[in-house]
Amino acid sequence: MNPFEIMDCSLLIRMSGLPPAYNLRELRDRIAACSPDVLYHHFCETPLSPAFEYPDHRNDFAVWASRRLSDKVLAERLGAVDPYACPSIEGLREIVLEVIDERLSEVTMIPWARPGHEFYFMEATTLVFDSGERVRALRELPDAIGRMSNGSMYFHFVEAQRRPPVGMDDFSHWLGGFGEAGIPSVEALRRIDFYFYTLRELREELVRVLAPLRDGRS
Repeated sequence: MNPFEIMDCSLLIRMSGLPPAYNLRELRDRIAACSPDVLYHHFCETPLSPAFEYPDHRNDFAVWASRRLSDKVLAERLGAVDPYACPSIEGLREIVLEVIDERLSEVTMIPWARPGHEFYFMEATTLVFDSGERVRALRELPDAIGRMSNGSMYFHFVEAQRRPPVGMDDFSHWLGGFGEAGIPSVEALRRIDFYFYTLRELREELVRVLAPLRDGRS
């Protein structure tokens, strides 16, 4: 087997060019018109955002609804949306619009954010670079993961879910090359509901489920 090449990454975040949203109606209209990259950033790239503070919700729209619109009901509904359960970004957009439209039909007054707390639509470019570290044997993988940066965890487990083969992390893809010896670990990784973990928690969980590899158990 070829060694597992550990990569690292960071985000280059920039304004999307869309006007900010000051209320829920504007948020809905901007989401309907924004590029897929904007949706992906606010749903999937939040773990790497320097301003992300492990809030109660895992995407920026839910956080804004809770903190700036003071709409806990909407925040809960948006926070329950798992982008990785959607077949595509356009499918994710449809679900988010349905959630917001339902909430707009329920409220008598459109929620507004105070001046200075409007929602800014961002997008990002992922900068990927080689860490130089290699994993050459199954037993080395758990400890290597334990040393990985947040950028490496995001690239190899989270962002990888959107790359071909869609829905598979890079560790599982590498483990699959070992045949029967890697199958139990691949199955254990597939059971992880990773979207609701922080990157630190995800790293700890991966080390735990892959621990049998250290002594040849799988």
